[in-house]
This record gives sequence, structure tokens and C-alpha cells, in this order.
Amino acid sequence: MKAQVLHKYDPEMKADVWVTGEELPNPKIEKASDVIVKIGAAGVCRTDLHIIEGVWKHITDQNNDLLPMVMGHENAGWIEEVGKDVTGFKKGDAVILHPKVSGTGGTCLDCRRGNDMHAEDPIFAGLNVKHGGYSELLQTSVRNLIKIPKVLGPIDVAPFSDAGLTAYRVVKKATRHLLPGENCVIIGAGGLGHIAIQCMKAMCAANIIVVEKAKAPLDHAMELGADHGVLIDGNEIEKVKELTKGKGAEAVIDFVGEKGSTPMGIKMTKATGTFYIVGYGEEIRVLAIDMIDQEKSIVGSLVGTWAELYELMELADKGLVKLSMKEYKLEEANKALHDLNDGKIKGRAVLVP
Repeated sequence: MKAQVLHKYDPEMKADVWVTGEELPNPKIEKASDVIVKIGAAGVCRTDLHIIEGVWKHITDQNNDLLPMVMGHENAGWIEEVGKDVTGFKKGDAVILHPKVSGTGGTCLDCRRGNDMHAEDPIFAGLNVKHGGYSELLQTSVRNLIKIPKVLGPIDVAPFSDAGLTAYRVVKKATRHLLPGENCVIIGAGGLGHIAIQCMKAMCAANIIVVEKAKAPLDHAMELGADHGVLIDGNEIEKVKELTKGKGAEAVIDFVGEKGSTPMGIKMTKATGTFYIVGYGEEIRVLAIDMIDQEKSIVGSLVGTWAELYELMELADKGLVKLSMKEYKLEEANKALHDLNDGKIKGRAVLVP
């Protein structure tokens, strides 16, 4: 099969070539619960850039033997082959893949409770194992699969398996306490943020305030239904305070998590409000007395469960959440990665074998 392979890390992110096209052996059924999926589309995620950068090396590559690897953890396609114990799925079924599964086969306590992303011995395609969706075929477990609504195809949903799922999960958390007339600030309206805006509109009546550093994604956010847009120009905190009657927002969701977004977001959060952190890259620094005095909460949010991916597919099936994307051929993986790194992607980049 054809695949795009990462051979070395690039901490400076200056190399012209990050992945190279190669012919690899086709994956095989190894367990009775295994499924081989013919990749129809693979999302290109900012996490892939962090993998190239080496940010994840201390977590996923402790023995320095993960490279060479095939990235790609946002995958959808058609079933090519199933193991002998697989039921409910057959060759040709269009499916989306939850990105994370337990090496225990789903029998660990967190898996039993539905917390797939905290599984024991986690297997995360294209992140901590050598094989991901930047390829023509991918081996996975039947436990990962969700059938795609018939009105949609793999290219319509692939990035939902991580970007969409991550956005949905944090929005779901926020909507559990947001009331009509209250406010939610979304920092970053790119790959995750543009999905979060639509999820928030579909699930909640709170006002949506989008904070962005660039005009193009801010304009896109307004087209998707945001109530207010705030451009980062040095006065963004004051502008959010004006829009929230001087109090700040009951919920602030930060999809950036670096370059000063976290202190900015915490300052935009109302007393007794919640700051949700999804993006990463910097430390969160805050005085304990400020958190105590204002009773603010800081909540992390990581990917999402299989059930939440199913719920997101229901929203997509109803046309309430749609992806903005740019399509690339599999052999154009380097261009897609560089375009993402250079901020040239509106929404998500998708590789199509």
C-alpha cells in the first residue's frame, strides 16, 4: 500500500520535507476482532505538526523506536476485511474510526466506563503506534467503528474523529451549565473552533463570542453563527468585558493554549465561571488567591468518548455541523502539513488516497 512516512523529528520545523511517499506491506487481520479499513479520507491535525516537532516524543517514543511512522489519527473509509468474530459490519460499510482504543481490547475499567481516551495501554493510531491514516489501508479494532450516516461520505466526516470529537466534548461540558442569555467565549476559530461554534449553536442558547488573531477565520466564524467577533489587537479583554456587561463570560473555551491565550482567557472568564483548556503549548500561571476570590474553575478536555463521536454523527446527519475543509491528495501530504503550519487552511485539511 502507499503511505506517507515520517522518518525524523524537526524541532525547528524548518525542513522542506517531513514525510516521504513509500510502499509498505498491507496490514493484516491479527485478532478475530480486527478490521481492515480502506482509507477514504484522513484529517491533517495540528497534533501531527507537534509529532513532527518532537513535542510528543517523551510520551510516545520513550524507547526511541517509534520512527519511522505513518501519522494520521482522523480517519474514515470503507471496511475492506473483517476478523472472524466481527459482527454488525461488513465489507463496503462506510465507517469513521474513534482514534483511541485500549490494548486490553476494551476490558480495562476506564473503557468499561466509556472513558476511551483514558484507556490502559492506549493505542492511538498515528500517534503512539507506527501506523496511522496517511496510507491506503489501516488495521483497527471493531470497537473503534461507527457507521457513517448514509447522506455523508468519509471525506465529509474524517476530521470529526478527533477535531470534531474534541470540540464536541468540550462544548458538551460547557452547555451543561450555560443558560440562555449567558456567554461563551471561543478562542480560536480554526480547525476545532469552527466546529465548536456549530455545536454550541445546535446545543445551547448562550451568546457566542469568538476571539481570533486573524480576520479571515473571524469572518468565517460569523458566517457559521457566532454572535460577536473580537479581533486580538491588544484590547480584546476589554472588548469581551464590554460585550458581557463588564463581568466576563460564564464559559471560555481556549483552542489555542499558547502565545498568551491562557492568561487572556482566564481574564475573560467571569467570577464563578469556567475556563476550558483544549489547546496546549504553554504553562497556565494564575495566583491562587485570584482563583479563590473569584471562584473560577479551570477544566481540561481531551478528545472524547465513542458515545460522544456517535452523538456528533447524529448532529452531522441532521446537517447541524459541517466541516470546512481543503482537500489534498495523499502524495500532497507535505504541502498539506506546511499549509497548516503556515496558517493557510480554512477549517481542516484532508488527505484523500
